[in-house]
Amino acid sequence: MPRSSRLFEIIQILRVAEGPVTAADLADQLEVSVRTIYRDIAALQGMRTPIEGEAGMGYLMRKGYDLPPLNFDTDEIEALRVALAMLARTGDSALQRAAQRVCGKIDALHGPADWLEIVPWGAPSDDSAPDCVSKAMLRTAIREESKLELLYRDENNNETRRVVRPLVLIYHLNCVMLAAWCETRSAFRHFRTDRIWDCTLTGTDFTGEGAVLRRLWREQYEREGTQVGTAVGG
Repeated sequence: MPRSSRLFEIIQILRVAEGPVTAADLADQLEVSVRTIYRDIAALQGMRTPIEGEAGMGYLMRKGYDLPPLNFDTDEIEALRVALAMLARTGDSALQRAAQRVCGKIDALHGPADWLEIVPWGAPSDDSAPDCVSKAMLRTAIREESKLELLYRDENNNETRRVVRPLVLIYHLNCVMLAAWCETRSAFRHFRTDRIWDCTLTGTDFTGEGAVLRRLWREQYEREGTQVGTAVGG
């Protein structure tokens, strides 16, 4: 997360908090170190943002500090609430935490909407076991066009190691799949994230190739009439 975005998020978290928020809590929500939070708070206070408190005690936003309201009508706000709540079905814990922050901002401006309920059943959470691969890591690798080495087990428990160029995350109802160009097979392949037992960055990028590979991937599956996300591993 860029520093400017992180500073904005700190302001939003403190605005909606009911009591002091510790640096440790902020660091956990924003996935940075406590030392980084201390530096960010000092920077915001230096910009005359009305944040009160100190290290070890927690921080508060002084009442009266506000931002312009979100320019959405009632139906648009409720559409956002439902869509954000449905992120619980993706099993992507980083997206879920981001959704909770956005919902907090909406609640602060428009009040809660406890008449909207979304059943959270869906893909398994990537925080449910120590061997689970973070979907946030996969999304970052796609954005930054970084190659990955996967340890993958198929439905028959056959284990292979692959070097892939990650292209797309496909969120199905009960699973999430990574579409990638597999250098081991020299072909496009899909990998269920709950069958990826290990995932590491190779240190090699494929800068500038991601958009082209995504276009070729889509063209292949449209030409073959294959439903996106049905061909797994192989």
